[in-house]
Amino acid sequence: MSSTSNASGSAGNQRNSDPENPLLLPSRKGFSARDEIARVFFRGGSSFDAWLTACTAQVAQVLLTLPYSFAQMGMVPGILFQLVYGLLGCWSCYMTTSLYADYVRILDRQNSRRDDHIIQWYEVLGGLLGKGWKMAGLASNCILLLCTATIQLIACGSTVWYINDSFEKRTWTYIFGAGCFLTVFVPTARNYRLWAFVGIFMTTYTAWFMTISAVIHGKVENVEHSGAKSSVQYFTGGTNILYAFGGHAVTLEIMDAMHKPRSFKIVYLCAVLYIFTLTIPSAASVYWRFGDAMLHNPNALAVFPRTRFRDAAVVLMLAHQFIEFGVLALPIFVMWEKLLGVHHSKKHYIVKSLSRIPIVLVIWFIAIMIPFFGPINSVVGALLASVAVYILPCVAFMYARQAPESRKGALEQPPCWLLRSWVPMYCINLGSVLWVAIVGVGFGGWASVSNLMEKISSFGFFARCYQCNSTRH
Repeated sequence: MSSTSNASGSAGNQRNSDPENPLLLPSRKGFSARDEIARVFFRGGSSFDAWLTACTAQVAQVLLTLPYSFAQMGMVPGILFQLVYGLLGCWSCYMTTSLYADYVRILDRQNSRRDDHIIQWYEVLGGLLGKGWKMAGLASNCILLLCTATIQLIACGSTVWYINDSFEKRTWTYIFGAGCFLTVFVPTARNYRLWAFVGIFMTTYTAWFMTISAVIHGKVENVEHSGAKSSVQYFTGGTNILYAFGGHAVTLEIMDAMHKPRSFKIVYLCAVLYIFTLTIPSAASVYWRFGDAMLHNPNALAVFPRTRFRDAAVVLMLAHQFIEFGVLALPIFVMWEKLLGVHHSKKHYIVKSLSRIPIVLVIWFIAIMIPFFGPINSVVGALLASVAVYILPCVAFMYARQAPESRKGALEQPPCWLLRSWVPMYCINLGSVLWVAIVGVGFGGWASVSNLMEKISSFGFFARCYQCNSTRH
């Protein structure tokens, strides 16, 4: 074996190790049973681990809002928008992977890559394109992830209410917010191996419960399928679907935890294809059964009668939302650690963990203040996910590859299905940017903000129980 391979293997064993944190210790002979259990369940870096985490981060609570989007748009547009945004999300992930590969190569050439450092998107932009791009990536991703984690907490309070309405949704949000403090003790994306596996099982059960239940029981009496009744409804539904397939800006953190990060573009494509098997059948069947009633039920579980199977779906989805909260909050935790200067501290794992608490407090407060499950998804999709996940990677890629020398020296060259040509890559990038900017940010932003303002006007901030009266059984 070459010296390069030996060095690489050594770095891989040292990467993300911490003597005070057993979850991160590299496995070796002589370790105790506790260490072996930790290695099997909490130290993941394979492509399969990345697939599990990508699926877990891709869809959880948004699965429950897609029938609401179908009711706003109609059946055919709902399916088509899922396919379009799923493929656009895969393309933007490909752009992100390409830029990440070039950035890591620069670090390796400069011998400046640290084994205990988690590379993030804003650092890639800053290293390749300069400070302005770095700030754009930092602001867009930080705000998007903050809002997305907030939505997970809102979803917990909304979902659990359907099996126990003795507490109001706001009270449940208090309870689950307290539980979210436990996520500060999970160090990196690698340590979500067990939780990601459990999480995707939970989402799969919930999706197929909704699909099978809707098909078996058939359409409700006098059901109507009106489709889009206004432009506001149509584009609000579209931006919620955009948000569903945005990857939620955790691409770099998952990728950087892999043993072979450049393969993540294929991993992500496989994750999206699997998610299609959950989102399209469940959204289509629930809308087919309940029709326009979904316009008043952003949480799809609200329309199903109380059974042990539905209660199981509620419990499993709650657990998945809790797991996804941790996955989505992790990048914000890392940014905060870097700001405080404790990210590279190996001797103070507890200090690092406790330093993350203010982030959870901020998320908790926002979730209690704006508990509008469903409408807030569309706003985040239109104004944040569209820019951070779809537009910025494509624009950054075109800017980074504008010089012939940059294109020639890029690690990721155009694929064979594009005839090894840069022209179609630029055309796809430009088309993606224009579509998302016009349909997502433009029309979608206008529609989703209008819808949210209507909810705030009706319910006010710090609503005690949003849409509780219309969903009781």
